Amino acid sequence: MEYVPYILVFVVGACIGSFLNVVIHRIPNERSLFPNSACPSCGTAIKIYHNVPILGWIFLRGKCANCKSPISPRYPAIEFATALLFCLCLWEVGINPYLPVVLAFVSALIALIFIDAEYMILPNVITYPMLVLALLIRVAFPLIFAENYFSDTTHAPINLLTGFPPWAVSLAGALFGAFVGGGSLWLVGALWKAIRGIDAMGLGDVKLLLGIGALLGWRLTLLTIFVGAFTGALAGVILISRQKDKDMQSQIPFGIFLGIGAIIAILFGDEIILWYLAQFL
Repeated sequence: MEYVPYILVFVVGACIGSFLNVVIHRIPNERSLFPNSACPSCGTAIKIYHNVPILGWIFLRGKCANCKSPISPRYPAIEFATALLFCLCLWEVGINPYLPVVLAFVSALIALIFIDAEYMILPNVITYPMLVLALLIRVAFPLIFAENYFSDTTHAPINLLTGFPPWAVSLAGALFGAFVGGGSLWLVGALWKAIRGIDAMGLGDVKLLLGIGALLGWRLTLLTIFVGAFTGALAGVILISRQKDKDMQSQIPFGIFLGIGAIIAILFGDEIILWYLAQFL
């Protein structure tokens, strides 16, 4: 019976992953999310039993049932990855009121990662609601639940706000986290443009970090930036090493790595920070 929640979460995650495939394809193209899915080659509507996450693609052998055009393996890959991440969230967070928040946050990040990878944009229709919902959650949770789900409120400078109600302390942490995240990235971009005359990153990355910072707080947001910069640098070195002209320049969407960093931070961030600080004690 202990595995039943994981099975249920896996199934839900696969279904959410199927919806994320729609989001990833349609939002950048400014198309509605609600019409039924159809084959991009022949336009034939996909039948319900062909649209079952993961299994539908396997049953069709990766081809359209009508025109036999190939269906990208990206679709079942995203469904499977989302399902696995949902199970990882359940394992790390547990069954509590914060779990749906983590699942929604991870889902939004998955969509943004793949949209940025394919279209090199981070749509406002996702980043703005992420920020607003993060602020609402940071206010609502202390009002509804006695347990504190936001670790930044127990660390400086937010823990210095003694005497204030918990929701106000949590909101202050959210605003400070958004400022540290979005503000620091904006400052780096502005300085780079002033020095080199080149846009180092778009405002989409700044808006994404505003939402990440508001939910996670300043400590986990700095970890997000570090992990994003580290993994992005590794990817950049690999891509540059494969360039024939070796001009040491390559455009890589930073939102991909910020999304990866944020997922790592929300699941394992506090443990990573404690381990890192323990190396100096």
